[in-house]
Formats: sequence, C-alpha cells, structure tokens
Amino acid sequence: MADSPSALNCTVPNFSAAMTGGKPFQLSDFIGKTLVIYFYPKDNTPGCTTESIAFRELHAKFEAANTTIVGLSRDSIRSHEGFKAKLDLPFELISDPEETVCNLFNVMKLKNMYGKQARGIERSTFVIDGNGKLVKEWRGVKVAGHVDEVLEFVSA
Repeated sequence: MADSPSALNCTVPNFSAAMTGGKPFQLSDFIGKTLVIYFYPKDNTPGCTTESIAFRELHAKFEAANTTIVGLSRDSIRSHEGFKAKLDLPFELISDPEETVCNLFNVMKLKNMYGKQARGIERSTFVIDGNGKLVKEWRGVKVAGHVDEVLEFVSA
C-alpha cells in the first residue's frame, strides 16, 4: 500500500481511531512525544495478556523516556475496556474492527490456528518519534523479552 509506513524514517500518515478512555486516538496528538503502538491478536488470550502486563510493569520507565504506549487489536471498545480494567492497564487500547490501522501498518496475515488458516494480526510493535516518523518496527514478535527490548530502544 502506498500510504503504508513500511519504510523506516517515513512519516506515518495522521489517523484517528476509537480508543478506550472515551476520547478518540489521533496520531497528531502525540507530536513531540515518542509513541509505541503494539498490535496484538486478541484481548484475554495468554500471549496478549502477558505482553500487556509486561508493558504495564514497565509503564513508568516508558513515561520517564517521554514515551506513550498504546495497544491495538480488532476487539471492540467494550472488550478493550474490560481487558484494560482486568489487567489494570495504565495506557489506552485502540479498537480497529475494520482493520483500517492494521492495514496502514500491514499487520494482517494468514496464520495457522489449530490446523486451519485464519486471518489475524501478526504481533508487531512500532515506534513513532515526536516528529511522526516511524523509527523502529518489530514484526512477528515473540513476547518473552520483547518489552525490555522496546524500552531499551526508546531509552537510547
């Protein structure tokens, strides 16, 4: 896709999306701050829970590095609000049921689940700098140690 921020140091097009907390997400609201967007397959699943808890546990260190964290999946706002409350997440979650943002970042993939192919989000993390440029991406993320690696990058 021509608009896709698929190359490092390209400017990510401004976008808005539904988000927990009652206010829509607007990329332009984060100019001047580093933004971490982590894409995950589904609320309340083991890997996604583990990853979200890891971001929660290091949240203060991300804030100290002038970095905002947001999670994103295709789940509804209602599902996100429950997931956020259950895990006591101190950051917001973006709902993308139409896959608009997923397509912008090219994270929709065919995956094998229990022997069947299904379309789903490939676990991925993106760092957007204070000027709106994509400066780092991780695709096909394995949860163990990942959040530490992201923190190390934004702290450097």
